[in-house]
Amino acid sequence: MSTRKFATLFALTVLACWLAIPSFADSQARIVRLSQVDGDVQIDRNTGQGYEKAFVNLPITQGVKLQSGNDGRAEIEFEDGSTLRITPGTVVEFSELAMRDSGARASSLNLQTGTAYLNFRADKSGQQFSLGFGREKLALSKPAHLRVEVKENDATLAVFKGDVEVAGASGKVEVEKKHSATFDLTGANPYTLASSLEPDPYDDWDKQQEKYHEQYRTSSWNSYSPYAYGASDLNYYGSFYNMPGYGMMWQPYLVGAGWDPFMAGAWMWYPGAGYTWVSSYPWGWTPYRYGSWTYLPTYGWFWQPGNSWAGWNTVPRITNPPRQFAFPRPPASPGQTLVVNRSTVSSPVGAMQNRIQFRSDSAGLGVARGSVRNLGKISRQVETSTAARGTVQTPLGGSAARLPAASRVSSPRGGSMPRSAPATGGGSPRMSAPSSRSSAPSSQGSPHR
Repeated sequence: MSTRKFATLFALTVLACWLAIPSFADSQARIVRLSQVDGDVQIDRNTGQGYEKAFVNLPITQGVKLQSGNDGRAEIEFEDGSTLRITPGTVVEFSELAMRDSGARASSLNLQTGTAYLNFRADKSGQQFSLGFGREKLALSKPAHLRVEVKENDATLAVFKGDVEVAGASGKVEVEKKHSATFDLTGANPYTLASSLEPDPYDDWDKQQEKYHEQYRTSSWNSYSPYAYGASDLNYYGSFYNMPGYGMMWQPYLVGAGWDPFMAGAWMWYPGAGYTWVSSYPWGWTPYRYGSWTYLPTYGWFWQPGNSWAGWNTVPRITNPPRQFAFPRPPASPGQTLVVNRSTVSSPVGAMQNRIQFRSDSAGLGVARGSVRNLGKISRQVETSTAARGTVQTPLGGSAARLPAASRVSSPRGGSMPRSAPATGGGSPRMSAPSSRSSAPSSQGSPHR
């Protein structure tokens, strides 16, 4: 091993040790993912610093609040793939994100104002999920898809799928599929039931996001991970490859020869957990929380899932980095936020489609989820275009080469991973430390079918 490479590995080891904070792996804490942010969305991370700008892939922990502005929308993914989406003018608090002694997950949310969509998938773990609004609370144990709107004097629950029971100041109220209930928050009248659903301008947006997850989540995620959150984005923005000597590894599309996984992101401080790396890439959840990043000479950087999912990484694990690779360092003192942006904005445009520019080293940054049908095809076009112009750069410590098509194994439209995929563990993720502007949807929205 060369002296320079040994020094690099030693520096990374020292950095990892310096960042090591007492683990939350034995606690009952949980994390969920802020999976989409459009427009003005603010987050109070319960650090005592109040609201700050929110961005994709921030870990959501117990006590966190989200607040959307006049053009803000956001989505939160839970471990089983359940989602909560908020529209402009909404405030929601994550009152409880915990693990019971039995191993069941407990989630309690409080919608303080505005409109939220909840798609609860109800896996077989026996989880407890509740959503409070006004003076009422609904508890879910079976799959359900619903919308809740909280105004100053009333709150309306619309149920698209499933049957929901609400309990509170109005007593127990059963709301069936394709029915709605309006609760008087002033106490003058308990509630009124309706056998129809009033449309909301954001119904179509909610349906579009759900369609994206249904199309790209597929059934393959459970062959490399016990958790569904982040799976849709991995399938849309990249592909798994069967690399000889390494097994199943994932790489994003649109990566140039000089790209590395830490070109865009931020160091965020979480009390009791220390600094946590938060990736800016739209797929940047699972590959930074679990497994490790490995550099393969000639082929570049890959994420390897690994076999342990009991806890999650605050500092991503790295193996075999190139000689001159420089891992971004966190601030020296606690309580700060440090944004890292080493992206090459001057890189050539390799392709254009739907008025979207696809750059050779973007790794999907700036590409909205579902905006093009086949991002893998676009990526190959970009490779061809940049190679023809002679603009492909040699990576640090390696050379550029195209992955053989035969090694690609994932499909965004369905199917399962091959049997050679690495085995996974069970349990639930416990904390071991922790855009673009939104365009208003059409006002002629329609209720879910």
